This record gives sequence, structure tokens and C-alpha cells, in this order.
Amino acid sequence: MSATPPSFAETPAAVVLADMLRAVRLTGAIFLKASFTEPFGVLSPQRYDASIPMAHLRHVSVFHLIASGGCMIETAGGERRALEAGDLVLLPYAAEHKLWRGDSPKLVPASTIVTRDPKEGVWTFSHGGGGTETRFVCGFIESAEMMFSPMFRSLPEVLIERAHDDAIGSGIASVISDLLARVELLDRGAELALGRMMEMLFVEMLRRHVERLPAGSKGLLGALNDPVVGRALQLLHGAPARDWTAEILAREAGSSRTVLGERFNQLLGKPPIEYLTGWRIQLAADRLRNSQDGIARIASDIGYESEAAFNRAFKRETGMTPGRWRRGGGDSPRHMPLQFKSPLIPPSA
Repeated sequence: MSATPPSFAETPAAVVLADMLRAVRLTGAIFLKASFTEPFGVLSPQRYDASIPMAHLRHVSVFHLIASGGCMIETAGGERRALEAGDLVLLPYAAEHKLWRGDSPKLVPASTIVTRDPKEGVWTFSHGGGGTETRFVCGFIESAEMMFSPMFRSLPEVLIERAHDDAIGSGIASVISDLLARVELLDRGAELALGRMMEMLFVEMLRRHVERLPAGSKGLLGALNDPVVGRALQLLHGAPARDWTAEILAREAGSSRTVLGERFNQLLGKPPIEYLTGWRIQLAADRLRNSQDGIARIASDIGYESEAAFNRAFKRETGMTPGRWRRGGGDSPRHMPLQFKSPLIPPSA
């Protein structure tokens, strides 16, 4: 009798993914509802357009949940997809995109039709030619530390969960149903619950995306599924402060140094120890912002023998010192993303 394959939750990929998500401290919320009638065309704002709600946030990934009707979406990269009622859309980079229904409708900038709802914290869009209605619920996932995350940089422009996909996870379907019911209440008690639902949807969509990736996919999420690199990543994430060398890591991952280095470079574009440095810096960034621990203590805890060495590594990775990061340096959107050495753009096809 063949052995039952492990569930995703039991795999090294799931362990590392959960570890990365804990480090980026997600915050979710519902911030607008929209009612569009055919024909309509709406052009989303740029990521840091100050005229829209939530433009001040450090990094935002945007959700669109199609409550009724349907429309087309076109991403900044030119990808077009049809959307139907119940579909959930995640735009990890919050890049400019188009939503429309009807024949060649005029595109209206979203910032020109947004209004504040009497209920605190909610904005509304209402636009169109009076035909068939399409209703949206829109939300966001925000995280400062996600700016460092190679997980984030390996996502595509758009992820879509289909309402009529037989394989859609029961977790996503139930959360979507509950979310739509609570949006109509939207009192102060509902806001916190809605934010948690957005976080749950984000995590579940990432999990399903990793499960679906074909063997050999590049980027961190694809590397999680590789038997050699995935095991090495699990080891690094399990003990980031350890004095790792390429030889020790390869041996414990059940590989040779040459094969491990080749696989890392092929899938992640960098050697294992360089990846480890980035992960250590992400952990440090989180603690600098969210704890009172001294810089020397943080440096020691993540594997640096001296505060000076840590300071150099942190500045090399982020463009700022640990002290400036802790004081909130670089929070203003106008400073982003130029201060980071790895620009925040979707991976090329």
C-alpha cells in the first residue's frame, strides 16, 4: 500500500512560509465599497497617490472581491482576466490597473470618483452608465517589513481565486461568505473582524499559490517546493543565528555544496549565505520596530558577532542604519522604493 502524501501544512514549504509571514506582521482592513453600472471604466491610482485612502501606508497589497456582476481587469503588465461574482483578486504590488465592463468605455481615474461614507473608515465608489451593476468590496494588506521579503518579490502581478473553481479551498469560500455578510454591517465591532479576514485570505491565497506552482518555478515561493533548496531554507529559517557555512548547510540538507549553490542561484538568483543575510536583516527590522531590545542584543540574537558588523550589513541591505530604521526613517511614500537595492517590481515573465 502506498503511503499517503503529506498535506501542505506538513511540508518544509509550509513551515518556511509560516515563518516568513510571522516576520512581516500583516495588517488587513476593508477600506472601500464600489458600485459600477455598465458601461464603466475605472483606472486605479498609482501605489502612492496621495488623493486616495490608505496612500500613507508603508506597503499595500490590494484585494478586490466581486460581490455581484462582473467585469474585466487589466494589469500594468497587460494581462487581461475576466472576473465574475464571488471571485477574489489579489494585486500584491498594488500597481495601476484597469477595471471595465461594456464596449470601449472611457476610463475614469478612481481618485476622481471616490467619496467618504458616513460610516467611519469606509470610502465608496459609484460610477457608470446605468446598466447592469457590478459591486466590489476592496481591502488591503499592509506591512512595513514586507518590503524586505523575497517571498513578496516572487509573487506575480495578480492572483485570482475563482468562485466556481471546484478546487477552491473551503477556507477561502467560507471567509468570503462571512466577509460579504459583515461588510453590510460595518460597525466598529465589524472593522476588526474584517481586517482579520483580509489577513486570512492573504495567507490562504499565498498557500494555494505555492501548492500550484510547477516544479522548477523560480523565486522564493517556487524554491520552497524544491527538495534540496526547500530543505536548506527550512534549516536556515529554523536557526538563523547559527554560524552557517555553505559546507555545513549542504551536508545537513543532504546535498553537495556545488549542487546546493547551483540550485539556489538557479531558483533564487543568489547563494545560500547571501539569502541568509537577507533573512537575518528582515528579522532584525521587525524587532527594531516592534521591541525595545537594544541594537547590540538584536545583532547577537540573529548571528552577528559585533554591533558594527550588523550595522554595516543592515545599511548595505536597506540603505539606512538600524537606528534610523527604528526611528521610522523612510516611512514616507515619497522615499520609496528608491532607498532599497532590490526595486519593488513584479518579476519579469
